[in-house]
Amino acid sequence: MTALQGETERALADARERIASHLVGRERALELTLAAVAAGRDIVLEGPPGTSKTTILTAITAEWGVPLLFVEGNADLTPAKLVGHHNPARVLREDYSADNFVAGPLVEAMRVGGFLYIEEFNRAPDDTLNTLLTAMADRAITVPRVGRIEARPTFRVIASMNPYDNVGTTRLSTSVHDRLNRLAIGYQDADAEERIVALRSGERGPLGERMTADAVAVTRATRRHPDVRQGSSVRGAIDCVLVAAQLARLRGVAEPDDERYPGLMLDAMIVSLSGRIHVDEAAETTPEAVLREIWEDRFVLEPRAAAPG
Repeated sequence: MTALQGETERALADARERIASHLVGRERALELTLAAVAAGRDIVLEGPPGTSKTTILTAITAEWGVPLLFVEGNADLTPAKLVGHHNPARVLREDYSADNFVAGPLVEAMRVGGFLYIEEFNRAPDDTLNTLLTAMADRAITVPRVGRIEARPTFRVIASMNPYDNVGTTRLSTSVHDRLNRLAIGYQDADAEERIVALRSGERGPLGERMTADAVAVTRATRRHPDVRQGSSVRGAIDCVLVAAQLARLRGVAEPDDERYPGLMLDAMIVSLSGRIHVDEAAETTPEAVLREIWEDRFVLEPRAAAPG
């Protein structure tokens, strides 16, 4: 190993440690993503919403000091919107030229050496995704009447997809898959999610700790319920605690053993989680009914089973 290689490896390891300080329970995902982008590769992060995909990328680009350009994948994302277009008014006055070209996010990311982050990657049209092939393979594209645009060394294409969402999505071609590394990212464990909720909600003390534990438990239960196609992410648990804390203040609930506490949590669950869970179309139920069932399991059946005698 040369001295330069040793310095590079130490710098990468130091960067990993600094970035990890901003994340909770994502050490492995961070290390694998960092290794891929440090190797100069493009990558797709596949996982449900709320699993820290954007947080990981934001932390990496902030550490490296490179721009992070967001693009939402949808049916309206045309090749022209991704690459750029000539200003129509200037074209009428001056004809086509490189000066009146308005760069899209792909060209902008290539020019500044940023990360082009395409969320909901598999919702973008095929012809738009195919526009990325040359940029990923050659690190350069040719724009008519503008010329060849070469990417700076730090340019990367990062994509994200939700594996549970098959409505309005397209199947990625073999050519696109062949140019992307892939990392599947799942939900954190319960302990990590409790730490995230406590950090984001800021609720402390016996009541805050009880709310955090209960909110994480019921949120995780939405992912296992047989009538739910996709449950809530940890964002639902964060909002559940925030709403419950405000309800507690409005209703004068100061202790977790207050008899009004379970009902308060049910109301917080309905507000924070009912819009985040997707009930199976074949199930004859509603989000509210599912949440009440989960609430009963947590606040009625479990305490009864734990009671002496």
